[in-house]
Amino acid sequence: MYLGLDLGTSGVKAMLIDVTQRVIGSATAAIDVSRPHPGWSEQDPADWIRATEEAVAGLKATHGAALAAVRGIGLSGHMHGATLIDADDKVLRPCILWNDTRSFAEAANLDADPRFRALTGNIVFPGFTAPKLVWVKNNEPEIFAKVAKVLLPKDYLRLWLSGEHISEMSDSAGTSWLDTGKRAWSSELLAATDLQESQMPALVEGTAEAGRLRPELAAAWGMTQSVVIAGGAGDNAASACGMGTVAEGHAFVSLGTSGVLFAANGSYLPKPESAVHAFCHALPNTWHQMGVILSATDALNWHAKVTGKTAGELSAEVGDILHAPTGVTFLPYLSGERTPHNDAKIRGAFIGLGHETDRTALTQAVMEGVTFAIRDSLEALKSAGTRIDRVTAIGGGSRSRYWLSSIATALGVPVDIPADGDFGAAFGAARLGLIAATGADPLAVCTAPETAETVEPVAGLTSAYDTAYHRYRALYPAIRGL
Repeated sequence: MYLGLDLGTSGVKAMLIDVTQRVIGSATAAIDVSRPHPGWSEQDPADWIRATEEAVAGLKATHGAALAAVRGIGLSGHMHGATLIDADDKVLRPCILWNDTRSFAEAANLDADPRFRALTGNIVFPGFTAPKLVWVKNNEPEIFAKVAKVLLPKDYLRLWLSGEHISEMSDSAGTSWLDTGKRAWSSELLAATDLQESQMPALVEGTAEAGRLRPELAAAWGMTQSVVIAGGAGDNAASACGMGTVAEGHAFVSLGTSGVLFAANGSYLPKPESAVHAFCHALPNTWHQMGVILSATDALNWHAKVTGKTAGELSAEVGDILHAPTGVTFLPYLSGERTPHNDAKIRGAFIGLGHETDRTALTQAVMEGVTFAIRDSLEALKSAGTRIDRVTAIGGGSRSRYWLSSIATALGVPVDIPADGDFGAAFGAARLGLIAATGADPLAVCTAPETAETVEPVAGLTSAYDTAYHRYRALYPAIRGL
């Protein structure tokens, strides 16, 4: 048996698979996000441990014999978080999360240093880890002085699980300290933020062994053998492993809290000026590109909270059959935006409201706004040399047939719906645990699921969608100065 642990922004998911990759069971536990100031987003790492214990306890209650047979564990987690620990491995402050934008000034200053884009292949975004450490140095110098290690969220879980300070390439590529082409920490970039390599975890590939489960935890969970912990992956790369998006030409669109358009690459293809992320993949000698929008299902959840309805109720009101855009446009910049704008300060807007605009029209506009933001990512990926002919849809938002039809029509490519099953980050993490424990061929393990259905673009609405997209594109520069 193999266990995948996915540390998400809103919770931990634990999934058990067997050697044939059949899902045996899963369990989840919730985590809250603290927003003490506008633009801030934090979590207490103790909550990650509590949620992991709850999720594993849920598996033990329902699948105790299978849990006892675990040989390997894979880790996945939300990226970019700054988890700061002292020389005694004690947490110094709440973790600053990926969607925290307080360090936008520090990010701009680092990005102005040409070495960062040259070595990392990416813009220094406010959500990345390096500018957060500069913010801590500038605003909490007493904490910065005590930092012995900087860990990414899933790697703090690894520390608790194994006692090891280890990370891997896909997650570390999102820090602004990794030489992404060489797959190694850059001492030059670390020095530029007054840090050194000794304050970073050791690096392995995501498929490699990266510690063993502490005996006391193994005993508490009923495991009787030594359990290998894989390097694992950042959440998007882990999802790609779960979806089999590991070879050149494969792509997926994720409609989760944030939105991602992800394409696997056989070589390193950076183009930072497009605001496309060029990161290491979790498999050795592979890379990937992705466009990232900060609010996808989060935008619909915000709309649901405002209207007093659930996201499911709002989606049901829109229905399944795609409609032409109404003229109401929504800009989903509730937390700023990454691809293609790299703008931490921009905020969302409804444009084109009239007396006739009802709740259903607003819901349709929210879905279209997210769709058009994903098309922005497609255009950025094209400019970086990546061709996408079709995508597979994952994430909670992919349950909406309307949304998938909207994406297919706006992007002009078929959207594949995988056969029933959970092929997300927890499954990808479990696959990495299997590879690390058995030495299996990563490409033989990380295969794509069967396609249950394909959503084709609605040809009769292509022109209307193109017109609405160009209106959407014109709005960002119009409101940016406001």
